Amino acid sequence: MSRRDHKADSTTATAHFRGNKASLPSKPCSVCGRPMVWRKAWAKNWAEVKYCSEACRRKA
Repeated sequence: MSRRDHKADSTTATAHFRGNKASLPSKPCSVCGRPMVWRKAWAKNWAEVKYCSEACRRKA
């Protein structure tokens, strides 16, 4: 398998993620109301997270 073929296969593999995201906590964005699912980057300040994106943060 060449590098080009391997790269194509790796993108296909990520489309079939089998993790259980249903068990992660979520809360709605304060601006648009979209549900935000917990991320590892937000682990230390999950209680303070209010916006789903920079765009929503700017609108607030």
